[in-house]
Amino acid sequence: MTNPHPFVPYKLEEDKVNDKRETFTVSLNAAEREQLNADKRILQQTKDSTAIKQLAELGHIVLHDDLTGKVLRAVLDNSRRNKRLGIAEFE
Repeated sequence: MTNPHPFVPYKLEEDKVNDKRETFTVSLNAAEREQLNADKRILQQTKDSTAIKQLAELGHIVLHDDLTGKVLRAVLDNSRRNKRLGIAEFE
């Protein structure tokens, strides 16, 4: 669809401010690239950027899930107790 009048802005200034997107560059070593490729196969996603966004969303869900929080607290509590008791079997 083309604009009926070229060079005429059709967005309000406040809409332009809200449309600003943030980008960043991610550098991957060989192992990280292999991991991303494996994740892309599981996600059935061909694009790196979309796969990374989906992985971030999944990570967000996992980190903020109540069950995951209980598991993390249990592991951290065990680690703290082991350190206090001088048990160095796990690192």
